[in-house]
Amino acid sequence: MISKLIKSDKFRIQALQCVQRLELPQCYIAAGFVRNLVWDYLHGFDSATELNDIDVIYFDSNERDQNKYIEYESALKKNMPNLNWQVRNQAIMHIRNNDKPYKNSLDAMSFWPEKETAVAVRLLKNGELECISAFGTDSLFSLKVTHNPKRARSVFNQRVTSKGWLGQWPKLRIAA
Repeated sequence: MISKLIKSDKFRIQALQCVQRLELPQCYIAAGFVRNLVWDYLHGFDSATELNDIDVIYFDSNERDQNKYIEYESALKKNMPNLNWQVRNQAIMHIRNNDKPYKNSLDAMSFWPEKETAVAVRLLKNGELECISAFGTDSLFSLKVTHNPKRARSVFNQRVTSKGWLGQWPKLRIAA
């Protein structure tokens, strides 16, 4: 279902094409890029909710330049300048998050504060879409927002409040 929704969204396909050109390992567009699209669809919105940023994740344990993401963001801005691109190598994000090292992009997403955000998509060379999720997509399609016990509940609560999800998508419910 996620692939079908994305394929019908020209903006998202264009963004995926831009990211694909970077040719980064285990590279996906994640978080609100997918999550918001599903929630918009389930709410019957006629137009997509505007994205604050486009979260691009990749996993390159051989990359030595911790500021390489700036180059990638610049390349993406040249193609789609009106977007706030946020590119992060998940091979080093464990340092910022005070976690043990992540094994890959999917493992890194398993540490994100809410389970419905831990979903990502990429455009493959054959033109197909690959969607991955650290926790599956049942709760995403059930309009739930679920705390990930790997993160503090206070972080989860702060994100739910600051992002205004329950106001933007009134059918959402905090999972018990």
